[in-house]
Amino acid sequence: NAFVKQLIALAHSSRERRKAGLTVLDGVHLVRTYIEAIGAPHALAIAESALARDEVRVLLGETDTQLINVLADKLMVDASSLDSPAFVMAIVATPDSHAIAPDATVMILEDVQDPGNVGSILRSAAAAGVTDVMLSKTSAFAWSPKVLRAAQGAHFLVNIVEGMDVVEYVRAYRGRSLAMVAHGEGVSRLQDRDLTGPVALLIGNEGAGLSRELIDAATDRVTIPMPGKIESLNAAAAAAICLFEVARQRAALK
Repeated sequence: NAFVKQLIALAHSSRERRKAGLTVLDGVHLVRTYIEAIGAPHALAIAESALARDEVRVLLGETDTQLINVLADKLMVDASSLDSPAFVMAIVATPDSHAIAPDATVMILEDVQDPGNVGSILRSAAAAGVTDVMLSKTSAFAWSPKVLRAAQGAHFLVNIVEGMDVVEYVRAYRGRSLAMVAHGEGVSRLQDRDLTGPVALLIGNEGAGLSRELIDAATDRVTIPMPGKIESLNAAAAAAICLFEVARQRAALK
């Protein structure tokens, strides 16, 4: 079956996804979010055992029958890359990205490699109203199944630009660029900076943090005060705090 072969290849190979410009969505929530935000998928796969589920019956009623493929449960298990395979999958066109302006409010990820962290940061950005996210060449592929799962639909609400030279972008940035660091000379508290204008938030690798080159390119070095007895925060947690501090300061102006 050509469709099943394509579904499995795309689900398990980032190279295939990049080459085809297609993405696989695992789960009815992601599929519905895509349909509501973008439109009809290229194709829909549904497990035989799920046809009687209420949410699936609603989805079937809203989808062109020519796009629907009912598959045996075992084939869905083979296709899914999740530990707990979904009963609904879709093949969709990977949304196009657009260039991020040099004065946009943007979340920048440098060498963030854990798919769960990348997905969580995308989700936090969407929730905080930050619609531009930039990833370095060494960060996790934003359209991998694990990132999509962690982001819970945020991919279709934000502009994601991958494979960027983030140092070059920050050097040309026209707003305030904040390098998140644990400590050091000239470091100020996040909440003490004015984040109401254009701001770029820089989050680095889970273990090594930001590169020295990117720290030096930033206008500010900031830290998140931690009164507890712990040295650092998870990258996704640090990003969420930064994003919502931006949202808090801007809400206070209204």
